[in-house]
Amino acid sequence: MKKTPPDQRAQAQRQALNALRKARRIAAKGGVELSQWEGEFLGSVEERVKTYGRAFGDPEKGAPGQALSMMQTVKLKEITGKAKGEKKPMARKPFRKAFGRATVATVITDEDDSE
Repeated sequence: MKKTPPDQRAQAQRQALNALRKARRIAAKGGVELSQWEGEFLGSVEERVKTYGRAFGDPEKGAPGQALSMMQTVKLKEITGKAKGEKKPMARKPFRKAFGRATVATVITDEDDSE
C-alpha cells in the first residue's frame, strides 16, 4: 500500500496546538505564573487555530502552510522560555566607534568650479 503524503496544513495545526499546550503545561508544572496578557494570547491563538486552522489572516505575516505567524511564533517561544525559567539574553550594546579608522565623507557636485 502506498501512503499518502501528510497534509501539511493539518500537520502545522497540530504542531501549533501542541506547542501552545506545552507552554501552558510547562508554566503550570514549573509554578511560573503567566501574565494576564500571556494567558489571553495563548487562549486566543489556540481558539483561532482550532477554528480556522491558522491564527492569522494576513498572508504577508507568515508562510502559507503555517498555523502561526512569525511574530506569534516568537512570542510563543518567549513565553515557553519564561515558563522554563530561562534567562533573557543580554541586551545588545550599541556599536562602538572604530578606533584607528578615519571616515571621510566626500561630496561630489555636478557644478563646474571653473569660472
